[in-house]
Amino acid sequence: MATFMKQLWLGLVIVLTLFLSACSDDNAPPDVNALVYENAKPLADFSLDDQHGELVTKQQLLGQWNLVFLGYTSCPDICPLTLAKLNAVYKNLRSDYPVQIWFVSVDPKRDTPAKRKDYIDYFNPDFLAVSGEHKQLFPMVRGLGLIYAISDSSESEYAVDHSASVAMVDGNGAVRAIFKPEFKQGSVPLINSKELTQEFKKIADYYKN
Repeated sequence: MATFMKQLWLGLVIVLTLFLSACSDDNAPPDVNALVYENAKPLADFSLDDQHGELVTKQQLLGQWNLVFLGYTSCPDICPLTLAKLNAVYKNLRSDYPVQIWFVSVDPKRDTPAKRKDYIDYFNPDFLAVSGEHKQLFPMVRGLGLIYAISDSSESEYAVDHSASVAMVDGNGAVRAIFKPEFKQGSVPLINSKELTQEFKKIADYYKN
């Protein structure tokens, strides 16, 4: 009887150990502030052009991680500040993760390829600065889970409203996460570059391509 009870107890310990192992933090989704999609959202194909006037499609997303940010070159604050932060993120990630930074201009009327090139070269010439007609831009942006709106482009000077979030697209061309900006009273909404870097690593390690 004692031998049977000992074997039964040992069996229960093994089962409990296996259960706890299956439920351990190693198997749990990453604990992050970013919005993470358990099932990544595949992007539809698109046709844009980069800062060199070359065609850019969904193919350019494949085989690497991508951080995608919307903006326009006339943006007074959010865009330049966010791109500076993304440059710091890129430098902290590129040695360990294949990653590309995308600046998607949602102001194609003013942001010609040449203007986009001059703008993005100030931050990092390795970044992609893409744009295109609104019929191409809008569905791509919507697929990313981001938004933009132009109030009145008939004026010579106009503002463009756009998301300050950064989308994380995996190497299969699907949206994996959205990094949201911090909202502080009296300040423009901006991403936290340190937090984004840390959370990017957690997400990328968990959802390996």
